[in-house]
Amino acid sequence: MLLDDTSAEFHDFFERHYAELARLAHLLTGETDAADDLAADALVALWQRWDRFRTAHHPLAYARGVVANLARERIRSAVRERRRVALFWSRSPADAEPPDVAAVLDVRAALARLPFRKRACVVLRHAFDLSEKDTAMALGISVGTVKSQTSKGMAELERALGTGAAGELAAGRRAR
Repeated sequence: MLLDDTSAEFHDFFERHYAELARLAHLLTGETDAADDLAADALVALWQRWDRFRTAHHPLAYARGVVANLARERIRSAVRERRRVALFWSRSPADAEPPDVAAVLDVRAALARLPFRKRACVVLRHAFDLSEKDTAMALGISVGTVKSQTSKGMAELERALGTGAAGELAAGRRAR
């Protein structure tokens, strides 16, 4: 394949999937600004390995996995930074303020409270309407893990939001 054909093929993949990958990054991190960066970083990583990537059986699932891994690392990095800042500024454990618990939680806030794997499973299954198999492939985990993490994540969302709001989140998936 000529270099121009390879570039055109990658450009086509980019155009078809960039917005979806950015949306996935946004839902996983809750950060609008970071979403575009994570999607772009994932596509740069894919371009660097395009000769191997383009022949993959499920290239979009692979791309989603790259975004999920980058999002996980960004979250971990932010948590580490917050801990460093808290240690630096706090004089004693008694000075630390209790967490601010909002009276009303929206879906994004509730999702942000889920552990990463549960959040990723819920987002991919319900917001992106992926099958259990496709979700497992994107995250590099088993279908059984997807089932249990999605179930546990939805149960946590129901507790945080109430059954009505969490049910609406899943309603789109059940309707198809």
